[in-house]
Amino acid sequence: MHEWALAEAVVTTVLKTAEEENAREVLEIKVVLGELQQIDIEVFKFALTNLVKDTIAEKAQIILEIEPAILKCNSCGYKWKFSEVLEKLDEEVREAIHFLPEVSHAYIKCPNCGSVDFDVIKGRGVYLKSIKVR
Repeated sequence: MHEWALAEAVVTTVLKTAEEENAREVLEIKVVLGELQQIDIEVFKFALTNLVKDTIAEKAQIILEIEPAILKCNSCGYKWKFSEVLEKLDEEVREAIHFLPEVSHAYIKCPNCGSVDFDVIKGRGVYLKSIKVR
């Protein structure tokens, strides 16, 4: 599962950072999930919870923030939300974008001019926003 691999990377980073800070305990883990990744939040949180067991992060509060994906057309400058086109994509296409967001250019067009030349200006990827340690 893709979510487990992402969660494992987050936990590895949390534990490494905590060790570098000589922390005794991780109190809070805040992770941002870009909407374009279409992460299964329940699976991701379950994975995080299981991966921190028997570590100094076991009792940490896990906070997940969803960052809406905003796309901007390089041809006409129009900005739109990924959520506006998500419903129009079939399950196979959604799955492809989930695993490799770069393929979104093959399936999504600017709603204003029809161009496939756009940038994802926010809402892509998964990253550790912050951790609190003691």
